[in-house]
Amino acid sequence: MLRIVSPLRGQSLSTLIFRRASSRTSAPPPLKSKDPWSRKLARRTAYTGLAIGSIYAVDLQYNESSIGRNVRTLWTCGLIALDYKLNFRPELSDDIPALHQRVADRVYDLLTTNGGLYIKIGQAIGNNAALLPQPLQEKFAKLFDDAPQVSYSVVKSVLKAEYGMEPAGPNGIFEVFEEQAVASASIAQVHRAKLKSEDGNGEWVAVKVQKPAISTQVEWDLGAFHIVMWLYENYFFHMPAYFVAGFISDHLRRELDFRLEARNALQTMEFIKSEPLLADKVYIPKVYPELSTKKVLVAEWIDGVRLSDKKGIQSLMGEGATPNPSPLRGGTKWILDTMVQLFSAQIFSWGWVHCDPHPGNILIRPNPSAPQKPQFVLIDHGLYVRVTETFRQQYATLWKALMMMDFETITSVAHSWGIGTPDLFASATLMKPVRFGGQKEREKFDAMSQYDRSVLIKLRLQGFLTDTDKMPKELVFIGRNMRIVQGNNQMFGSPVNRIRITGSWASKSLTRNPNLTSRQRLREYTKYLTFLAATFTIDAAFYYTRFKQWVRSWFGLASDGFEDELERTMKVFAKANFGMELSDTAFQG
Repeated sequence: MLRIVSPLRGQSLSTLIFRRASSRTSAPPPLKSKDPWSRKLARRTAYTGLAIGSIYAVDLQYNESSIGRNVRTLWTCGLIALDYKLNFRPELSDDIPALHQRVADRVYDLLTTNGGLYIKIGQAIGNNAALLPQPLQEKFAKLFDDAPQVSYSVVKSVLKAEYGMEPAGPNGIFEVFEEQAVASASIAQVHRAKLKSEDGNGEWVAVKVQKPAISTQVEWDLGAFHIVMWLYENYFFHMPAYFVAGFISDHLRRELDFRLEARNALQTMEFIKSEPLLADKVYIPKVYPELSTKKVLVAEWIDGVRLSDKKGIQSLMGEGATPNPSPLRGGTKWILDTMVQLFSAQIFSWGWVHCDPHPGNILIRPNPSAPQKPQFVLIDHGLYVRVTETFRQQYATLWKALMMMDFETITSVAHSWGIGTPDLFASATLMKPVRFGGQKEREKFDAMSQYDRSVLIKLRLQGFLTDTDKMPKELVFIGRNMRIVQGNNQMFGSPVNRIRITGSWASKSLTRNPNLTSRQRLREYTKYLTFLAATFTIDAAFYYTRFKQWVRSWFGLASDGFEDELERTMKVFAKANFGMELSDTAFQG
């Protein structure tokens, strides 16, 4: 008989069966633990998300989203740089206009989304919009200095912080304070209020209140501006830009101190009183320094028609479709003549320049001392530039040379300022071509690809400024003043010869130099008379254009003004000589 020996010696069959059954019903062996690297990644991701969320919450609650605004700025600039790096190539020449449009949309969205000081920065950059691709020119022209109002509770908190009192009431600052703002801009908004008086007939005043987020955001915003301008110059486009960042930042900081604005208004008032040609025409609203603080400005309330209200101005002056039955004397020509005279006096006589003369900052009202006459009221004195005597004389000499086509003097002044293309600089200053290119140059430019055109523009502009240390930074804001004044004149059909008036002030200012000897002064007066004779051709062109306007209007036809004619020739000049395509908004400042 065969004997079967179990491989598990010494164990009975029942024991073996029991163990096998137990092995089937017992718990499975434990799973292996997760990879330590995966755990670390998950933990670090959670911590990073928590940190970012915490920073975002703190930034939103206590820092007015300043960090978030900077991140948005750097992200947008990074996208722009990457887009140009990948798509600005000869083989993609036909797509370059679309590239410029994408960049323009991104820049505009960044500036308007961030708002606040970004609008002011965008306007400062937009001073030179004519040198940028056409889509950017059009976008910068739409950067208006307006913004939604902040709530009355926010305004109330600012006033209580500045005065330690309620806005109105028995224990308040004012007898009446209207909760609804009458105007709101990027950094402040204006409310109407009534001063307290014993008889209850206190004056109505305009109370300009700075939005509280601005003071927190300012250094963050200006820091981002410096970074972007540095990258723009050194990595993105290799064109001079950073050298003006400090100058622009300093003046924007000054604009946020309303005590300085009050002093600016008082200084301008004194200058106007000293100029017989302007003293009875121009008015600066009275300010109340004793009620004004760094964040609140109190000034006289003025009822008038803003220059931006074209139909209202035309009606007030007896022009347009619905003229005023009792119009003020002088028509729109008086207004624009006074405007050009005022800002020319600021630049060439006082060396004290209002840098934001847009039509919303100019009011026209009946003169209180002679109600049948108009009065020119200038408001918003936050942004001024004081120029040195040396610069003032150089700039006057430049304008005089421009009027007399003295190219040698133009070149001398331009080179002393580190400018390598005097013809472009002269044309940009005068807003009028100084030298025209021929038909062959224009045809050559038209035949270029979009890529070659862009490269040409870049090369020409790189040669524009050869020495940034010599460049007078005041030109940044004076150029803005000049362009806005031109746009205001153009808006009303160019009723005055802006170029001749400005040139006359420039030439006349050289005769008033207190350091001249009698012989030198006599020589300057002789040159001034020669200058007046030389302006005959400009006057002839101006009056010829006015005559055409009159004839066409008599037949009910529209007609371009003198500034429109200059703009059209500037476009031809810029395209033929510098390869620049100027949009219709390039001269709007």
